[in-house]
Amino acid sequence: MEKKWWQKEVVYQIYPRSFKDSNSDGNGDINGITEKLKYLSNLGVTMIWICPIFKSPMVDNGYDISSFEEINPMFGTLSDLDKLIATAKQLNIKVMLDLVINHTSDEHEWFKKALKYPNSKYRDYYIFKSSQNGNRPNNWRSLFGGSVWEPVPGENTFYFHSFHKKQPDLNWETPELRNEIYNIVNWWLNRGISGFRLDSITFLKKNQSFKSFPSDGNDGLVSCTKGTRNQPGLDIFLKELNKKTFSKHNCITVGEAPGVKYSQLDDFIGDNGYFSMIFDFHYADIDVESGSEWWKRTDWTVKDFKRLLFRSQDALQLAGWGANFIENHDQPRALSKYIQDPKYQNAIGEKALAAMYFFLRGTPFIYQGQELGMHNFTRSSIKEFDDVSSVDNYRRAVKEGFDHVQALQFVNLRSRDNTRTPFPWNILKNAGFSEANPWLSLTEGYQDLNCEEESAQKDSVLNFYKKMIQLRNSSENSEELVYGDIHELTEIPNEVIGYVRGSKQHFYSYTNLSSSSISIKISFKAKVLLNNYPSLNLENQKLKLKPYQTVLLKEER
Repeated sequence: MEKKWWQKEVVYQIYPRSFKDSNSDGNGDINGITEKLKYLSNLGVTMIWICPIFKSPMVDNGYDISSFEEINPMFGTLSDLDKLIATAKQLNIKVMLDLVINHTSDEHEWFKKALKYPNSKYRDYYIFKSSQNGNRPNNWRSLFGGSVWEPVPGENTFYFHSFHKKQPDLNWETPELRNEIYNIVNWWLNRGISGFRLDSITFLKKNQSFKSFPSDGNDGLVSCTKGTRNQPGLDIFLKELNKKTFSKHNCITVGEAPGVKYSQLDDFIGDNGYFSMIFDFHYADIDVESGSEWWKRTDWTVKDFKRLLFRSQDALQLAGWGANFIENHDQPRALSKYIQDPKYQNAIGEKALAAMYFFLRGTPFIYQGQELGMHNFTRSSIKEFDDVSSVDNYRRAVKEGFDHVQALQFVNLRSRDNTRTPFPWNILKNAGFSEANPWLSLTEGYQDLNCEEESAQKDSVLNFYKKMIQLRNSSENSEELVYGDIHELTEIPNEVIGYVRGSKQHFYSYTNLSSSSISIKISFKAKVLLNNYPSLNLENQKLKLKPYQTVLLKEER
């Protein structure tokens, strides 16, 4: 395997509106990120991924872009971003931006011109269909609820949106539109960023028949993913995108690629793949039957999780390189999702999850607050939520027959707002995030769980993350822990996630994801590199793991 610079990175994802407010308006901003770059440098991260900061009406928190080459005034200016990039470079931190090219905001100039001038080229930049006897063109449901078709005022026509009605999909069948996108991508890469995370990239190609499918809900609609996600012909668009943009730059590209089959991974991340790496959601969505229908809960086991995790790892290694994560802006807090025993939804459980995923083969991603061990919130009313998907899931759960208490419980467990709450910097007003009231209420308990407190605690989750990053990137073991092979350990109990890393030297990772102590036989002399408990019971080649204990062992020769 040819080594690439981005394989050794440790990426920290920033949700800019919630990271740090520098001008006391209740919203995080670019200068707030710049202010905290030294914290990120001390943590050990080498790259930051910033969720969308482009001009936007913020219907979907920036994933509805109204101008690709302007910064949302809420976050600052292009000059502020240039300063951030330059300051980060001095600290050896690269900057990756979040790019949405499946859709725009309905306030984008292209869409406004498409509505105003039906005979202009801009009408072909989006997807418009005529009414069928006064009815919508098909029965597809958007990812945020309701029909994908929205009527055009004054016309017998509808426009298409896979997501919110204020996020019309771009029509990638139009060559001129594609060239506009390529110019934008190259403009940003020439400006000094290191690459992109590409949002909903498997939605670019639509089933051009736009036929209806059998309904899958009480609303008479069917998920639009059947005709919009990973459709035949997508490869043509992605190959062209890579050829005309990414291949011209030594950049990193991370695809949000739901719906990709493992048999297709070589096309996406192989030697001539479209992207550097992609996120795999098979294990991330283990708690629900569908990533967009949160009331369809699953009764999953550690055995189920382990099967999905290693199936993902095996497939990714066969094709190329993976992007390993347990949290992001679209997921709840990992501590509240993966740790099934409430007694261990604390620092012990968080460290267990951290070490379990961090040394998998691939580039590790850390989401802001994850390194503190943040947990889900508890909201008492749907009115307290900002996320459009949370409101939609609440309404749909009620329509499916659940009462309001149950519907709210589903949303509390899965809401994207769980990871979008302001970052707790200290015990002061608003957790040191802002002098003003934050745009979104804080997660409870920040007085005990915050950056300042954890920095001073030797055994905190924060310092555990620092140790993990140092082990992976800056120790004598780095070469094997980054590039070495990975193999699942199968002759161990179902409740233990175990794998071995390395080619010339072997490193063994064991994580007990249960509430019971478990003994495991080992056949080698071991040195303990990482342990989330004060001590480790390792005698006579028998490793006894306490509940939610995780260890990283180095085989000594």
